[in-house]
Amino acid sequence: MSALDGIRILDMTHVQSGPSATQILAWLGADVVKLEAPTGDITRQQLRDVPDADSLYFTMLNCNKRSITLNMKSEEGKQLFIEMVKKSDVLVENFGPGAVDRMGFTWDRLQELNPRLVYASIKGFGEGPYTHYKAYEVVAQAMGGSMSTTGFEDGPPVATGAQIGDSGTGMHAVAGILAALVQRNSTGRGQRVTVAMQHAVLNLCRVKLRDQQRLAHGPLAEYPNESFGEEVPRSGNASGGGQPGWAVKCAPGGPNDWIYVIVQPPGWAPIANLIGRPELADDPEWSTPAARLPKLDKMFQLIEEWSSRVSKWDALAELNAHNIPCGPILSTKELIEDASLADNNMVVTVDHPERGSFKTVGCPIKLSDSPVKVETSPLLGQHNEDVYVRELGLDPQRFAELKTNGVI
Repeated sequence: MSALDGIRILDMTHVQSGPSATQILAWLGADVVKLEAPTGDITRQQLRDVPDADSLYFTMLNCNKRSITLNMKSEEGKQLFIEMVKKSDVLVENFGPGAVDRMGFTWDRLQELNPRLVYASIKGFGEGPYTHYKAYEVVAQAMGGSMSTTGFEDGPPVATGAQIGDSGTGMHAVAGILAALVQRNSTGRGQRVTVAMQHAVLNLCRVKLRDQQRLAHGPLAEYPNESFGEEVPRSGNASGGGQPGWAVKCAPGGPNDWIYVIVQPPGWAPIANLIGRPELADDPEWSTPAARLPKLDKMFQLIEEWSSRVSKWDALAELNAHNIPCGPILSTKELIEDASLADNNMVVTVDHPERGSFKTVGCPIKLSDSPVKVETSPLLGQHNEDVYVRELGLDPQRFAELKTNGVI
């Protein structure tokens, strides 16, 4: 038995933010029925690497789901949708603002159809001047605080490769949906769940708002910047936290031959010995965090003089032998080939009926009683007959007619 056994999700999401949320729910055991237009989720065809097969963009965001097709512009389609709403626990959508309302399904209407329904929406922005603006991954990063604080001081704002706008928002939506389901156990009623991409990114950038307020009391000593204005600056690879950190070069000097090192107070003496400068352990100019803070750039330069002579893996071993927090910069190639990630089912191989096998990211949430088996994404409309005929009780002849008429 999985954690969400018996929970049916009617998934009207597309592209990334919504599908990332519903895939987590599917991995946790919910029956996720992906409702697509007859032409399918647009990402089935985007960034294709195998002709006439679903793209990795689609397959890696829609594992463990079932797919049905439905033309929501037709009256017959709307009636079938009504029947599915009545049998669902959760409806999830990430259309533009008001799109589902314009289909005739306002929140009030959905509550009439199914008072226990949890209705979750992912939007770009909350209520206000930005409500009807289009939002994409990097737009959310730009307007949520990430880009203005990412990059180096003398360079432009930079987007992060982590999809904090799309998948990050999806994870926030999962939390809201699960909370609403738990509360339903007490109240017997469903409720509205809304998550905005800008809000989710801002939540992930909260430490930068912390530092914005600290600026009122003077420069941020943990940052390597020489000067500070009225806003939190871009600070390169600085951690900006209580313990200073930086990425230092390693041999042989390739684009990802780097290791991130954090210098905690107990770690300074071991580091000083490791880099061949044992005298710095007791030197009052270096021996305390307060002494080192004004010259973090010089401190990491000294560490880099050592690290640049060894590989990142040797640096990892030597630093960890002294309990010094660090992490090598792993490339996408190293990650997809990492044996430990495979052993932890975080990089898994999945067989697809059209494109063959592909690798994808596994479920990052581990439950002791509900292990996750990642299954392939569905073909377009693969489960039409299962859902419409066997589960909704649609007459097979009527099903064939609706299919011929383009309703399904």
